[in-house]
Amino acid sequence: MGLLQQGQWVDQWYDTKSSDGKFVRQDSRFRSWVTANGEPGPNGEEGFKAEKGRYHLYVSLACPWAHRTLIFRRLKQLEDYIDVTVVDPIMLDNGWEFADPLYGLEYLYQLYLKADPSYEGRVTVPVLWDKQTETIVNNESSEIIRMFNSAFNHLTGNIDDYYPESLHANIDVINARVYDSINNGVYRAGFATSQQAYEEAFDTLFDSLDWVEEILSQQRYLAGNVLTEADWRLFTTLIRFDAVYFGHFKTNRQLLASFPNISNYLRELYQVPGVADTVNFEHIKTHYYASHRTINPTCVVPVGPKQDFSLPHDRERF
Repeated sequence: MGLLQQGQWVDQWYDTKSSDGKFVRQDSRFRSWVTANGEPGPNGEEGFKAEKGRYHLYVSLACPWAHRTLIFRRLKQLEDYIDVTVVDPIMLDNGWEFADPLYGLEYLYQLYLKADPSYEGRVTVPVLWDKQTETIVNNESSEIIRMFNSAFNHLTGNIDDYYPESLHANIDVINARVYDSINNGVYRAGFATSQQAYEEAFDTLFDSLDWVEEILSQQRYLAGNVLTEADWRLFTTLIRFDAVYFGHFKTNRQLLASFPNISNYLRELYQVPGVADTVNFEHIKTHYYASHRTINPTCVVPVGPKQDFSLPHDRERF
């Protein structure tokens, strides 16, 4: 069963190393869509109908990609429509461990094999599971948040749109740079196995953080004065930065707290109703420092840093 043999290390973060020491993330495999009436999604893949109670979301509170889906579940008022299971914070030889409420499983790789007994790819969170057909609908966070953004609107009555048509082009451009150089950039730095690969990722990361700081000096959000998915996709990396990435991944040119506009913006997003409830620093730090044993073999979890994202922000000026 390839990567899914019990006892073989299944690690979301250590996907592929190139010969020059660079970290390369593999693509997600399950790419079907939940749509309002079950029609195929925008990528042409199979459609699943939006229905209350049909879907189950598997996440890690540590994972920034899974965190996106929890935020959208909250913002779009889907708590009563989509159940959620949180995996354990520490991930070791058997990958993500959890107490599965649906089938009594112990490891996430078992859920992947239930969906496809021949599966040999990565075992990652988030996973959007269809209880009716007992299969994985999608394990690509960027697509799951798009589903949550619109597929259930007719059921919930929540029509808030974080991917408005008029801003598609702008959001897509921002997402592309943020994903490559910031969301994935911290991992490219942290999991680099050569000095050159690390420094390249480090420089690209901070070039983009400087770019974000400049944008936020001129407007309230990344795509203008409207809060969009681009902001939430960046948020899940920013909220982990000073507590984890700065030290654990050696992205230590400066703390985000020293960026006036980014730190102000980060507090504003954290204070959006319901968002703070999706952030669990104990789970986040425990996962990174106790799971990544090639980086932190002692598994000692730092006590700090002391952070207070409830402090007032000054974003109303735009």
